[in-house]
Amino acid sequence: MNSWNESLHFCDWMGVTCSRRHKGRVTLLSLERRGLIGSIPPQIGNLSFLRGINLAENIFQGEIPHEIGRLSRLRFLNLSNNALQGEIPGNLSFCSNLEVLNVSDNMLVGKIPNSLETLGMKRLNTLFLESNKLTRTIPKWLGNASSLIQLSLSSNKLHGSIPVQLQKLQNLSYLVVANNNLSGVVPLAIYNLSSLIVLSLAFNQLHGQIPNDIGLTLPNLQFIFCGTNYFTGRLPVSLSNASQLKQIRFEYNNFNGPVPPNLGRLNALEWLNLEGNNLKGEML
Repeated sequence: MNSWNESLHFCDWMGVTCSRRHKGRVTLLSLERRGLIGSIPPQIGNLSFLRGINLAENIFQGEIPHEIGRLSRLRFLNLSNNALQGEIPGNLSFCSNLEVLNVSDNMLVGKIPNSLETLGMKRLNTLFLESNKLTRTIPKWLGNASSLIQLSLSSNKLHGSIPVQLQKLQNLSYLVVANNNLSGVVPLAIYNLSSLIVLSLAFNQLHGQIPNDIGLTLPNLQFIFCGTNYFTGRLPVSLSNASQLKQIRFEYNNFNGPVPPNLGRLNALEWLNLEGNNLKGEML
């Protein structure tokens, strides 16, 4: 960060991008992996032309400044892999153009703010909140976030069931809710989200059966992680129809019956873990 001194115009500082059209207006702060320490200054909310903030993989502490909520032009906010504390500011909902919100791998607490629903109903396509200490339930309003493509809530302290409202997210390709305290049956309609590439439900207390036609209803699936739950029944034979599958992890559940013989014909398969069940048979 030696370039951050008065001998250079701030638009020439490392990690700072300014607008060509509006002279002297900062549009991007890209300062990931710079070893920065301390708190994020509230004055960041004065940079009204900011479209992107990337402060990932530093050592920022303290709370996320509420002043970021003033940044109506902001399109992406990445504060991941820091040591931020406190709650997710509800007034981030005023960042009406926000497309990517990533605050994963911090020490954030509290619930997922209901006020963020307004972002979900606009442009938000990526919401990464994993690896924090968030509590309460997965909010039902996420089902109204029609632009969501990637949703990760893993490694928190969320409880309750997976909301059936998520079935409305027809563009969703990445759904990760692993390593929480979720319980109940996975809504059947979740298995009909045909755009899903990654489905991770592992390390919860979920039960029920995996639908027999999952390999047909999720044709784009590449990764399915359901390990360490209480799923029962037989493994779906139709999994072999999901020809792009790379990893299947159903370990430590209560599955029984034969291993679907055609799983061995999945040419893209790299990892298959079925241990800790009551299965028998061989793959072809």
